Amino acid sequence: MKLINSIQEMKSLRKNVRGTLGFVPTMGYLHEGHISLVQQSVRDNDTTAVSIYVNPTQFDPSEDFQAYPRDLERDLKLLETENTDIVFFPTNAEMYPDDYCTWVDVEKVTARLEGEIRPGHFRGVATIVTKLFNIVQPDKAYFGQKDAQQALVIKRMVKDLNMNLEVMVMPTLREKDGLAMSSRNTYLNPEERKAAIILYKALSLAKQLKEQGETATANIRNKMELLIKNEPLARIEYISITDTQTMEELPALASKSLVSMAVRIGKTRLIDNLII
Repeated sequence: MKLINSIQEMKSLRKNVRGTLGFVPTMGYLHEGHISLVQQSVRDNDTTAVSIYVNPTQFDPSEDFQAYPRDLERDLKLLETENTDIVFFPTNAEMYPDDYCTWVDVEKVTARLEGEIRPGHFRGVATIVTKLFNIVQPDKAYFGQKDAQQALVIKRMVKDLNMNLEVMVMPTLREKDGLAMSSRNTYLNPEERKAAIILYKALSLAKQLKEQGETATANIRNKMELLIKNEPLARIEYISITDTQTMEELPALASKSLVSMAVRIGKTRLIDNLII
């Protein structure tokens, strides 16, 4: 496993890679969800590269950039076990030198939900992912469905900018009780961890209501809200039922609809979604 923290070294190494290169961009503190993406890349490609970089430009001043969990030594051990070929872990100075002044903005699909609540977030995401794609030059890049809006933004960016790679969006991995795996789950104390399963319960309720014939999204949202409000530690930021490609709200369920939410459990902000 080659360990690289220089952009120039990563570009030089890329020239010598034969066959297909799969890429898994991460912010580290890896969990089974990340590992499942690495495993898929190893199955699909001749070479697999993983990046570990906590990107400061996707956090706003009120968010948890400094507190975001980091454990590079642990991450490297996990990646070596999974037969990762290359790990790229650049510094902030490498990625954003003092004279840095270029940004990538994806419009429309970023206007609502995460984009509205976290201004500048998707600009930071689109910029860092563009930079990583340019540096690593993968044939396929792997992302999780848990960050559904992010995955859609990246797919749109790749299409609009004619990038020469394929974006692979893989299913959300969950704990046994349904909680979506996330590095931020480490912020939850035991009582909050128990309360956090309310997100998955609400998504499951939406699916159940559809199976029972309910199609009005307002009715589904209302019932989901009532369920979540029964959990004292939970505070809803949004519940959304949208088109899976445009992120536009739907008055009635389509053949495929994205149900997504952001909910605070104590101080920890969790997101989750389900396509129904």
